[in-house]
Amino acid sequence: MNTGAANMDRKYGKVAVLMGGDSAERAISLISGAAVLQALRAAGVDAHAVDPAECNLHDVLVNHGYARAFIALHGRGGEDGVIQGMLETLGMPYTGSGVLGSALGMDKLRTKQVWQSAGIATPAFTLFSSAAEVLAAKDHLQYPLIIKPSHEGSSIGISKVDTADSLFAAWELAARYDSEVFAEQWIDGVEYTAGILGDEVLPLIRLETPNTFYDYEAKYETDTTRYLIPCGLDAAMESQLQSLSLAACRAVAANGWGRVDFMLDAAGQAWFIEVNTVPGLTDHSLVPMAAQATGLDFSQLVCRILDTSLDAVAAAGREADCA
Repeated sequence: MNTGAANMDRKYGKVAVLMGGDSAERAISLISGAAVLQALRAAGVDAHAVDPAECNLHDVLVNHGYARAFIALHGRGGEDGVIQGMLETLGMPYTGSGVLGSALGMDKLRTKQVWQSAGIATPAFTLFSSAAEVLAAKDHLQYPLIIKPSHEGSSIGISKVDTADSLFAAWELAARYDSEVFAEQWIDGVEYTAGILGDEVLPLIRLETPNTFYDYEAKYETDTTRYLIPCGLDAAMESQLQSLSLAACRAVAANGWGRVDFMLDAAGQAWFIEVNTVPGLTDHSLVPMAAQATGLDFSQLVCRILDTSLDAVAAAGREADCA
């Protein structure tokens, strides 16, 4: 037997790579999961694909000798604390944030509310609970705005609105995906993202797209988006923003690994937008790009992420989350 592979088996045991699921982000999750699976196997890990949408997940994990789970599920049902809660009940270690951090990170609205209470700058927002509220508010809002479903990722259901006349159609689009929709003040500035790996903040990436904003197309379907690493900020400013990004992540109890997105306006004010507790791991994805800039290749990155399932400190934090 290959000695390296044997050591990996002893370290991790049999690993379920959870991928696919039935959220609106299923297609992206399948791509992420396939990349993770290939990388783990290349590193000698006994890893296997498991799609919760195509099996009885509880029975598969219990009856097929799995020791831990690598969560590559995006969106609801996989990134929002549901899978994490089941794994907690089984006593099975898993990658990334615990129940509380996953649930808050998936909920853009409550993330913003937590940030407000913690003094972390986030754009102003208005919640719409019904079509009547949209119609009543449309002539009293400050435009432009960005309309978002609270519980979706990958920019699904998101639109920029420049005038009151466009608000209702944007709300209708977002409401297809979520009963909870909010309008967020548009920030004129530059978009950055900070990858988090344990307690380390990876180099910031500056995003530049010809699209109106960094939408689904810019993320996954075109090659026109520019990813700037180094990001162009001086070292002191980048370090300060990295520290703020880690604080924003910790404020919502996210840990293990993830990504924080923010805008930097012309005055140098950072406005935090969202936390992603299971960011994409595709060939267009941001955390792998940032890791590569530190000399960490994709296989090393996924092994580092898998190591978060071994972290006793993170496990103790998850238990506290559930207490």
